[in-house]
Amino acid sequence: MTASLESTPVVQPGSFLTLHYRLAGPAGDVINTFEDKPATLSVGTGELSPALEQRLIGLPEGARTTFELASGEAFGERNPDMQQWVAKKLLDELGDPHEEYTLGDVVQFPTPDGQGQYAGVVLEVRGDGAVRFDFSHPLAGVPVTFEVQIIGVL
Repeated sequence: MTASLESTPVVQPGSFLTLHYRLAGPAGDVINTFEDKPATLSVGTGELSPALEQRLIGLPEGARTTFELASGEAFGERNPDMQQWVAKKLLDELGDPHEEYTLGDVVQFPTPDGQGQYAGVVLEVRGDGAVRFDFSHPLAGVPVTFEVQIIGVL
């Protein structure tokens, strides 16, 4: 009699995953799903950076591991072109006109199509209320800890 071994699914390009993950930089967690419902994503569709997706390839369902990525490896270096001034008038239209912005605040902006959001970090506030934001990824240019638990692989 031959025993059949059920093979454990392994993450491959194109796999659909259910997972918990945590992305942290030197200042702490930026994303952490371990305390909430797990995330679902498809490998190779750009939902995670290529460097993070590469770390997932080959992991078996049920794996829990942590990767340390060097500064700039996960989300590139900070891009000076991503630093932009936003006029007080536009900030008032997009949010609360009474909002006080302070250095280091992370502010969510709607995408032009209104379907999503992106974040900017406050770098400077001018006397006229204009604010200079850095729209680089919050973890760009810093070392990143990527902790992952693969719950399901399809």
